[in-house]
Amino acid sequence: MSDPASQGSATASTPTGFDRAVALRFARMTGGFWRGSSARIAWTLTLGLAGVLLLRLMVDVGTNAWNRWFFDALERRDGWSATLAVFAFAGLVVCVAAVGVGIVLTRERLQVRWREWCTRTLLDGWLANKRFHRLTAADSPMPNPEYRISDDIRMATEPVTDFAIGLFTAVLGAITFAGILWSVGGSLEVSIGGAQVVIPAFMVLGAIAYGVIMSALVPVVGRRLAGAAAAKNEAEARFRFEMIRLRENSEGVIMARGETEARRRLDGSYLSLVRAWLEVVRQHGRVTWVMNANSAMVPIVPLLLCAPKYLAGQLSLGEVMQLASAFVQVQMAIAWLVDNYWRIAEWFASARRIVELSDAFEQADRDASGGQSMIEIGHSASDTLELEGLRLVDDQGRVVVERADVRIAMGEKVALGGDAGTGKSVLVRAIACLWPWGEGRILLPEGRSLAFMPATPFLPAGSLRDALTYPSVPDGLTDDQMRKALVACGANALVTRLDDVSRWEQTLSATERQRLAFARVLVQKPDIIILEDALTVFDEATQTRMVEALMDGCSASTIVAIGGRSTLAQGFKRFLALHRTAAGGSALVETDEAGHPALTVVGGYKSRRDAAGTA
Repeated sequence: MSDPASQGSATASTPTGFDRAVALRFARMTGGFWRGSSARIAWTLTLGLAGVLLLRLMVDVGTNAWNRWFFDALERRDGWSATLAVFAFAGLVVCVAAVGVGIVLTRERLQVRWREWCTRTLLDGWLANKRFHRLTAADSPMPNPEYRISDDIRMATEPVTDFAIGLFTAVLGAITFAGILWSVGGSLEVSIGGAQVVIPAFMVLGAIAYGVIMSALVPVVGRRLAGAAAAKNEAEARFRFEMIRLRENSEGVIMARGETEARRRLDGSYLSLVRAWLEVVRQHGRVTWVMNANSAMVPIVPLLLCAPKYLAGQLSLGEVMQLASAFVQVQMAIAWLVDNYWRIAEWFASARRIVELSDAFEQADRDASGGQSMIEIGHSASDTLELEGLRLVDDQGRVVVERADVRIAMGEKVALGGDAGTGKSVLVRAIACLWPWGEGRILLPEGRSLAFMPATPFLPAGSLRDALTYPSVPDGLTDDQMRKALVACGANALVTRLDDVSRWEQTLSATERQRLAFARVLVQKPDIIILEDALTVFDEATQTRMVEALMDGCSASTIVAIGGRSTLAQGFKRFLALHRTAAGGSALVETDEAGHPALTVVGGYKSRRDAAGTA
């Protein structure tokens, strides 16, 4: 059996470079937000954000013009004009703040709504076809799907909105401020070998050349950053998985005296995380050399370019400052990749993990069939639970239950027995749609509620009331009814704790948890109740009490109890058993209370004492 952590490592070893196919698949998966029922809010927020960004561009152009006005006034020593510029600047500040608020509100609302849609879509895929159960297997191709749904969706959607804003602003800003550089900066005359050479739009050419050099340099320096970020995210997931597994199995670890080994595994997992983080830090440091050098040079380069014309008296101080401001804006647009490369690397790592999760959903469905025939689940024409020509095999094709044909009417009380290994639990899982392999049909009465009671019941976190009414609160249910159900199941100590909040699967003993589960069935009164070894935690006297409570409280329900036979004889009128066959599987037969095959034929049996199952 493979270890999930090792599979995480295998996932991390996927190609580390940017993959256009991954980006396109991510776009197809998440682009549904702008289609269908969510299209209205999606386009409203998107167009609203675009409108606010246009307003910001207008404010930036106004700020650029203000630079020329103010510094020209200073150069002329025009105090009145400079004073007016100061008051105008106050208005610009208000506009900048207002536009900034608008951008934040529309951007973050778009991010929240998009993430909400993507999360719902992935949750639908995770929960569909019982995939959340299949992906919990130790050999699952996708360990930690919950991390990908909760964290990777956020890390894969939020940056895309920022990228779109940056790209939209970069394109419009580059066009707008390049025009200012061209119109204000004009041409530059330089003397080369005694000849006068005219460089048209020299400020535009300088901004483009500088931006292209920096943008080309960053991907070369940081080419390994995306792979390092992906490996770091995988290491984070593996470390979290190890801690969750230790917490969920703490009792077993302690009883096995496995604390030292658990710590060793945690140390090893965290050491891998540290190594992955250090590699990210190293790669980030390489990129920071370029980014910090760029930040220091950007304000100085336009001044150096403007200096010859300013010293020659061809530019005023205001024009120089206007050109410097416009140069920075153009440079920011051209060098957008420089400022966002780190976030692009992180985004790509998360986008890849989301695409892999989607692939895992499809793989889980393929693995469920394994190329084998599948059991058909449907509704019975009559109000009965029916197994028709049912044959169950495991995922390797080995026969578990050779044949099972039975019809159970509503209200019947049926006990199902059989030796260990004859497939009782497999039969229950097939009825619960957790075991897909085999042939034949399982027909459930349409519109009837079905409840399974395993040996270890699930109790949701929250109040005791929530645990008692899970998964839904019956209409007209009162606190008095809940208390009576608890008393009937011997859970008197819980009667006054309906509103207490706790992790009940940890604070209650095994018998208390099962008493609570029985009380929940009495409260819910489902139409069909299937007990799978639900009585084994009790002594014989308590088993008798539980069966009596169940028969009294759910007298109209169909009850199928699987497990020991000594207590189940009381109150049960029909008995079935899985008996081994000569072929190596088992077959379902009618029996008497002692477990001997009866005259009634089920699954092809013809002899009362045919314990070997020979037809």
